[in-house]
Amino acid sequence: MPKGGDIVDVTVGKPGPTSDISLFRGQQEKFDSGQRFQGDKAYIGGDNMTTPQKKTKNKELTDEQKEANKKLSSKRIFVEHIIRIIKIFRIASSRFRLHKDTYEKVILTICGLVRLRIDSLVLPNL
Repeated sequence: MPKGGDIVDVTVGKPGPTSDISLFRGQQEKFDSGQRFQGDKAYIGGDNMTTPQKKTKNKELTDEQKEANKKLSSKRIFVEHIIRIIKIFRIASSRFRLHKDTYEKVILTICGLVRLRIDSLVLPNL
């Protein structure tokens, strides 16, 4: 996803609590086995996932670890910006109160609208 120019995958959640890493593991078969991913601290433990280092209970991170975390965060910021744009639609950021069968359609429609907005904001590389 160079420069955050598109939404390349959407995972629509299910009712009830589910961790991000569990959702990710359930989607693994869609991707090439050698593909690497970058995630935040919610994805620690993924086999092909690069995540920031966390400080241990009794030990602070070294300057090198902090710098590596900063570099990883700067690569991922585009993903966070896309999530922010999706959450502008209140229905995507709060409790879903419509029938559960319409949830996926609503989320995918919002992602489609966001893709249209991104295309109008991001100049294509010609």
